[in-house]
Amino acid sequence: MRRIAVIGAGPGGITAGVKLKAAGFDDFVIFEKSGDVGGTWNHNRYPGAACDVKSHLYSFSFELNPAWTRPYAEQPEIHAYMRRTAERHGLIPHIRFNTKVEGATWDDARAVWLLDVGEGEPFVADAVISALGMFNDLNRPDIAGLKDFKGTLFHSAEWPKDDNIAGKRVGVIGSAASAVQFVPEIARTAGQLYVFQRSANWVVPKDDTPYTEDELRTFREKPEAVRAIRQQLYDELENFITFADPEALAAAEAAGRQNLEVVEDPETRRKLTPDVPYGCQRPLIHSLYYRAFNRPNVELVTDPIARITRDGIVTRDGKERAVDTIILATGFAANRYLAAIDVTGRGGVKIADAWDKGAQAYLGIMTAGFPNLFMLYGPNTNNGSILYMIERQVDYAVKQLQRLEADRLAWIDVRPDVQKAYNAELQNDLAKVSVWQAGCSNYYRGAGGQIVTQWPHTMDRYTKATAEPDRRHFTVQAAG
Repeated sequence: MRRIAVIGAGPGGITAGVKLKAAGFDDFVIFEKSGDVGGTWNHNRYPGAACDVKSHLYSFSFELNPAWTRPYAEQPEIHAYMRRTAERHGLIPHIRFNTKVEGATWDDARAVWLLDVGEGEPFVADAVISALGMFNDLNRPDIAGLKDFKGTLFHSAEWPKDDNIAGKRVGVIGSAASAVQFVPEIARTAGQLYVFQRSANWVVPKDDTPYTEDELRTFREKPEAVRAIRQQLYDELENFITFADPEALAAAEAAGRQNLEVVEDPETRRKLTPDVPYGCQRPLIHSLYYRAFNRPNVELVTDPIARITRDGIVTRDGKERAVDTIILATGFAANRYLAAIDVTGRGGVKIADAWDKGAQAYLGIMTAGFPNLFMLYGPNTNNGSILYMIERQVDYAVKQLQRLEADRLAWIDVRPDVQKAYNAELQNDLAKVSVWQAGCSNYYRGAGGQIVTQWPHTMDRYTKATAEPDRRHFTVQAAG
């Protein structure tokens, strides 16, 4: 039986563990750099953190949850769900907590992966499932003087347990996904809050009324009700995520403009109004974000930041705003994927070099030259409910592992020409999504300018594409 290493105990690692066990692969270890499961839902604990996909769809198909308290669950509830799922499916004994995988090297002679886990001798695995995903590497801005700031400085993904915001002068650098969620929360207690915005984002209202006791009772007593709402949400998302329906895009933009109407100051409202089409950037949802700018202690700053001093933030117009705390709401280096760690494949090729023009992988799961390596939430798989997409990826990886066993193979690798053809067709399809070609500054693109994060089609189409591996697309080596 193959020994399998799984990197990360977030949603991907949990899915991998559950499905590996179901397929009879019990010799696996999940390496988790932190002390708990949950991945992004363990690390991102800032006030107001929540998922932007409704929870009955942002759930595992093998662990539907009738107890979601609201349509968009917040971080504590999602994290508890992840922990409960790992425990119920017997994954905790398989997890090595507080163990970071620093690198992985393919040993061609032995047909194994050697993982550097900081314990002297490398961990030897026949196959690796990377569940690092997109949100693994923090994006820290390169701003002059940042290291000289004498106050409190932290990234939103490293929110301290004692944030000490009350009464303080706070500067938030960034105004996208995380800031939209936590700015309304900290605005209530901060003495003064400056939000430094590089570009305006579309923020549409969030329909998030908590479920009533009657609704929760129905979910508990009638499992078919949970399945029905999940299917409804799936269908709604399927009809939107390709950004191909002009009427749907117009409606979303209209909702964003209506959301903006709550901003009382005309100049602030103008600065918060995007000049790009809806969908060009990551769509955001919140009903209270814009209201925060009506508070007397909140100021929107759109003049670019020139430098950081010991005591504050200086914008290009020369004005310095004194702050006690700086929060970096600058997101993640989402286009690095597995290149966030040192991975070396066949012939000594590093994945960072193989991806020098941007990450790419066949179906987002396998990349040529790196045998027996399967990625979850890999390049060009971001769309719809990522938990649904991850399940399809794990199913695909398990089928490849089963082939290794059944055919007595040492390794399996996607053919370079197949990967190249797949990526060419994919990029052609991505080019047809007009809103993604509108020149926004976002995390979608890699070093070569190609979109490396997004899947341009529906979840149904991805399901069909990953349903059954085509044996003609791979090279294999028989076991010795």
